[in-house]
Amino acid sequence: MNEHYDILGIGTAAVDDLLYVDHFPVPDSKITIKNSMRQGGGQTATAMAAAARQGARAAFCCRLGLDELSDYTIRELEKEGVNCAFCIRDTEGSPYHSIIIVDLSTTTRTILHSGGNVAPPADLITPELIRHAKVLFLDDNTRMAGIKAAQIARSMGIPVVADVEVDPPPEARELIPLVDHLIINAELGQILSGENQCGKMAAALSAQGRACCVITAGRLGCWFSQGGQEAQHIPAFEVNVVDTTGCGDVFHGAYAAAIARGNDIRQAVVIASASAALKAAKPGGRMGIPSLTDVENFIRNSSHS
Repeated sequence: MNEHYDILGIGTAAVDDLLYVDHFPVPDSKITIKNSMRQGGGQTATAMAAAARQGARAAFCCRLGLDELSDYTIRELEKEGVNCAFCIRDTEGSPYHSIIIVDLSTTTRTILHSGGNVAPPADLITPELIRHAKVLFLDDNTRMAGIKAAQIARSMGIPVVADVEVDPPPEARELIPLVDHLIINAELGQILSGENQCGKMAAALSAQGRACCVITAGRLGCWFSQGGQEAQHIPAFEVNVVDTTGCGDVFHGAYAAAIARGNDIRQAVVIASASAALKAAKPGGRMGIPSLTDVENFIRNSSHS
């Protein structure tokens, strides 16, 4: 492997089957599906799709199976220009398969998932794999492979950006201290920091030897802190929300791409926030991922400019 990448993503892939209904069903009821579609999903896979759509050279590493869902995962990422040569495929691997019920009245979604064996073997993670990336991107399903990758990246001075969800696997306890740019929601931020205010969560977690912590809070926007400094608030961009599926993944991917381009952290957070907002205006996790030009125009015409 001699080619260099802006971002190497190691982590989760999913296939999302989305069902759109007027309201979330109650027990023992019958409800009409207004629309349905299939899109690629997963924290890291969608983040890499977002980064690639915004001009980053992205590579993806994951454990996948020999089934149609795994074929679909590769096809959808390669359409975006994501290099999937580092994915391992065997009879034990599989993407997550999610049924996502989108409530059109509240623009909320409920995810029902099955399967999912995405962490590559740790022996696949080598310095040769990591050294060719400007940024390493991980999520909480990478397990020991993610820990090893983060350790190698930090030894080489390569920044580690990570997406960790609430109630992660136990290996996340070892991974989180190795993350340079930690982007999490307020629920996990409170658990990890012991603070009740988003700004204080960000400051406390960024003070733990990392470049930045971003706390996302949906319609309330996000807070970020660099090196334990007082947090700054970025209000949410206003859009006509259709579907929030994948918004967090797009935020992460756009942020990582901005860091790889050399944007400063505030610029990266604003670009990520705008990217997530634009995605929310379209259905599914990937259909609405904006180009960098669209994001820049959107920011320029907003109150954030």
